[in-house]
Amino acid sequence: MNQRISKLYDQAIVIEDGGDYVCGELDPVKFAQLIVQECMKVSNRSLSKYELPSDKIAEHFGVEEHENH
Repeated sequence: MNQRISKLYDQAIVIEDGGDYVCGELDPVKFAQLIVQECMKVSNRSLSKYELPSDKIAEHFGVEEHENH
């Protein structure tokens, strides 16, 4: 997992303190919201006329584009 995605994943963990135990669980809605917020930040940056926001987002998260067949 890309370091940036891993950081967002960690931020989306909800910790429950049950007194005798502490449990962390991923909140998928929060995780999705954090990813969308990052994408919005990236897409709001100045782009040259040859750059696409999707390319910048992929670069930001270290994701290579794959064609789906």
